[in-house]
Amino acid sequence: MSTSVGHLALGLDIGGSSVKTALLRIDGSAPPETVNTDLFHLDQSREPGLVVGELARITTQLRTQYGPIASVGVGIPGMFDEAAGTPTLLPNFPISWKGFPFRQEVEGNLGQKIALVNDAKAFSLAESVVGSAAGLETVVCVVLGTGVGGGVVHRGKVWKGLGSAGELGHLTVELDGPPCGCGNNGCVESFASSAAISTAGGQESVQAVFAAAATGDTRAQVAIDRAIKALGAGLANVFITLAPDTFVIGGGVAGAGKQLIAPLEAEIRRRIRVAPGTDIHVVPASLGRHAGAIGAALMGAGTQL
Repeated sequence: MSTSVGHLALGLDIGGSSVKTALLRIDGSAPPETVNTDLFHLDQSREPGLVVGELARITTQLRTQYGPIASVGVGIPGMFDEAAGTPTLLPNFPISWKGFPFRQEVEGNLGQKIALVNDAKAFSLAESVVGSAAGLETVVCVVLGTGVGGGVVHRGKVWKGLGSAGELGHLTVELDGPPCGCGNNGCVESFASSAAISTAGGQESVQAVFAAAATGDTRAQVAIDRAIKALGAGLANVFITLAPDTFVIGGGVAGAGKQLIAPLEAEIRRRIRVAPGTDIHVVPASLGRHAGAIGAALMGAGTQL
């Protein structure tokens, strides 16, 4: 799909309880302009048919307000069959999503073709094109939330490989480590997701773990250190393989800011022994909660800047 100068591109990012939207004006001679961002709450059941209806309602509302929308990208929090447009693995969503003809149903309700994209890869493109890593050649992005996702962007394009490239949360960092939801053991996600950190830290939320650690809570600090070591080990392996210009860290866990970013950068650097003195950068994401929607809009527009 492509978008002519000045045309509108819509991104719809489906989360656990809401749909975040971003409407961009794409002009080939200038950076994309964000026209509108918003958030719409989903029905608690999150059944796929109801979500499709909500996407159609949102799109109709935006068309009425802003005019024709040239392209649409929809981000989902999981994996899908690219050829069929059917979800294959959406953790924390109803089982009815598996195999549901999602892309076909959305296109039928919207009356136009869409790009179906992984939400973490959409986040990665947004941060690489208009966010913290804008202008850099090779960027590795990590989303630390309920799970751990990510993406690799090289020269403005998301690297997909055979389809699962960038699933950084499922790098193995401990051979016989704790079980992961993917079925493997010792994945980064089993140490560094918000659920893993809050459980290990003995608190109800990851924010509470970081707050407790700041007051000297030993258990909370151990949980944070454990997460940083696991993520640092995984990203050190990525650095040795790809040597990216920077790592961008986003998601709910990244809200810890300096408690996470500086120690993580130090951990990666500590593990890079084959290239001592190499310049390693870890930066926080800058686009906030609408990064995934912005990236979905860019991917829907076929924008490769």
